[in-house]
Amino acid sequence: MSSDTRKALAAVVLAAALGLVVGCEEQKSQPASEAAEKHLNAQQTAAAHMAQWKRKNPERARSWVEIEKESRKIQAPADNSHLLKGDQGKSHSYGNYTEKDILTWARETEKMVVDGSRIFHNAQLLGSTNGISCDMCHPDASNTHPETYPKFQVQTGRVVLLRDMINWCIENPARGKPLAPDDPRMRALEAYIMAQRTGVKMEYGKH
Repeated sequence: MSSDTRKALAAVVLAAALGLVVGCEEQKSQPASEAAEKHLNAQQTAAAHMAQWKRKNPERARSWVEIEKESRKIQAPADNSHLLKGDQGKSHSYGNYTEKDILTWARETEKMVVDGSRIFHNAQLLGSTNGISCDMCHPDASNTHPETYPKFQVQTGRVVLLRDMINWCIENPARGKPLAPDDPRMRALEAYIMAQRTGVKMEYGKH
């Protein structure tokens, strides 16, 4: 590389670095309202592009959540719209919720439950080594009784939680590896199983 070329490259790098520094300084001095407005504009632009993509790709735009809900019997999450009025309304110290909050809670909770349904009905996602999935013994999470845990379980000889029994089933009938308590699959499975028993009286220790 010639001396002139190195000097030119050095000048470009220096100019870029100065530009970054100036940009950072401008960002620091930028009013909060202006920064918030730019962030909102970026969100709106992204939303517009996504809407355009969905119109052009209607089939691909269908999410796995929608597909799973169509093929399985999945309980809907609780309706929390009552929090927007009455004693829990905006005048309440802990009740300054918005309609967007309510929709977000429902969407994210249902997404975890639906993910649990996918794992529950899929031996590969479960980690089974012999093709056995949870639904082969518990169609749509029936006969799982999450409301009766904790309880003494004969198979283990001790008091267990729902997650302990899930792992017992994974290790034994499905011949897979147990899941850690914070494994996303374990959390999703617990969420799905409990959701499917909506309305059933909680009665721990019951056999």
